[in-house]
Amino acid sequence: MIASRLSRSPLGRAVLVTRGRWRRFAWSALLGAATVLAAVGLLTTSGYLISRAAEKPEILSLTVAIVGVRFFGISRSLLRYAERLVSHDLAFRSLTDLRFRFFERLVPLVPGALDQPASADLLSRFVGDVDRLQDLYLRALTPPFIALATGLVCVAVAAVMLPAAAAVLAVMLLLGGVGVPGLTRWAARVSGRRQAAARAELSGAMLEVTAGSAEIAVAGREADWLKRMTEADTDVVALQKRDALNGGLAAGLTTMLSAGAAVAVTAVAIPAVDDGLLAGVLLAALALLAMASFEAVLPLGPAAASLDACADAAERIEEITERPPPVLEPAIPVPVPTDGPLSFEAVRFAYRPELPAVLDAVDFSVGSGEAVALVGPSGAGKSTIAELMVRFRDPDDGRIMVGGVDLRSMDPGRLRESVRLAPQDSYLFTGTLGENVALGDPTACPEEIVEVLGRVGLGPWLDGLDDGLETLVGEGGSMVSGGQRQRIAAARCLLGRPRFMIFDEPTAHLDPEGALSLERILVGGRERGAGVLIITHAIADPAGFDRVLELDASHSVRERGPVQVD
Repeated sequence: MIASRLSRSPLGRAVLVTRGRWRRFAWSALLGAATVLAAVGLLTTSGYLISRAAEKPEILSLTVAIVGVRFFGISRSLLRYAERLVSHDLAFRSLTDLRFRFFERLVPLVPGALDQPASADLLSRFVGDVDRLQDLYLRALTPPFIALATGLVCVAVAAVMLPAAAAVLAVMLLLGGVGVPGLTRWAARVSGRRQAAARAELSGAMLEVTAGSAEIAVAGREADWLKRMTEADTDVVALQKRDALNGGLAAGLTTMLSAGAAVAVTAVAIPAVDDGLLAGVLLAALALLAMASFEAVLPLGPAAASLDACADAAERIEEITERPPPVLEPAIPVPVPTDGPLSFEAVRFAYRPELPAVLDAVDFSVGSGEAVALVGPSGAGKSTIAELMVRFRDPDDGRIMVGGVDLRSMDPGRLRESVRLAPQDSYLFTGTLGENVALGDPTACPEEIVEVLGRVGLGPWLDGLDDGLETLVGEGGSMVSGGQRQRIAAARCLLGRPRFMIFDEPTAHLDPEGALSLERILVGGRERGAGVLIITHAIADPAGFDRVLELDASHSVRERGPVQVD
């Protein structure tokens, strides 16, 4: 029943992701309540001890109170340490669960369903919004449980001393535990929901400036980008100031109610002392009990604000993770055939139903041991053909087959081991040269990596590197040239020894001589029995291909003679 109700909202579903941590949550709440009760016990016992000591009794009559003060003082420190240890362990473990879940849901969407949000916004959701959800247990859910348990115990203790004082304390605790958080949540709702979007805007501006600083400087747009970042930063700071004001308002109101509770309880208790209903030495203990009980109420204001921020973060995450994947895995996948061509049969594809078709009635094939070039104008759909071949997307009509078997009946991971794509903007990860090439085959030994780098023309460059395969390529390959990046991507593809290799604009960043050299190397893959498809604007050596295909203005593929394409 509880799980069913939680599953109705994004925040509830985020809680369900970490439901395996509920035992730690219970321990965190229990230790938190015990810590606050130890603090209440310390002040209450101290109040009694001071009042009783003022009567100058025999020292032995104070022994129990003295031991009680020492016990509560020591236990409060130990319990606080244990509570912090358990609660932060819970937060970090739940954060791990949420990150894993987000990444798990993100993988099937790459890249076909991630063409809408900017990369900076996606990064903001993966880092900022997921990190925000670590507050779900630590700052949003645990405090109410602690406040409820502590409040009930404090009211019960006060009732034992003086029922009227317990009634007054209960009212004040309700005002502090319900009224103040409600007011704080109302005040913080607008800024809390706007803050995630503002942080995403600032992160996006910073990422774009960092990644494109050279281009911005060349274009002379530094002032424009600085203004954009300043405005985004100003928005974030303004929202944070509003949150800080709301937090200060909550703390101030709770402190005022705490003092008011002590005064109100004292006002009720004084006549009771005169009437003999309450021992005079308990007056200070009762007032301090009322004041100390508000330690559990104090975090409820920030908890209310955190709850809205967590709900907004969960909604932003689900905007991505709940998108339907562009391709569906078959329930019982069939093996990838070991022979036969990679072929298109009457394939039609549009990015969205309301948009014109990018490909229409496309028919062609690439056989094993065959080198084929695909040319056509920019935006004609050449890269879309490459993505369809590795099932980043599925066609709307028609079939794409390997050996006569539809790709949609195969496991996408197994298919991509057999059909490899080196995209136009191949990404190099922050790491070593060897690690980036080894992505094509994690089992490859260093000798195999060196050999394949030599095959793509990077042998002399590799020999001149002091660190060899351990050379760092920088973030996104920033420490290598565009041509070297293309050759490294080609080496990564060749290393896996796939049956079919698709290269999307592999010579885009090379001079004519380098383009001719790399093109011949890639075409040479057919000598190992692989089918090679090179998607390009300009063919360096038309005679090196078995066939040249053209994607024309009608969005269909036709075969043409091996002539130079400008």
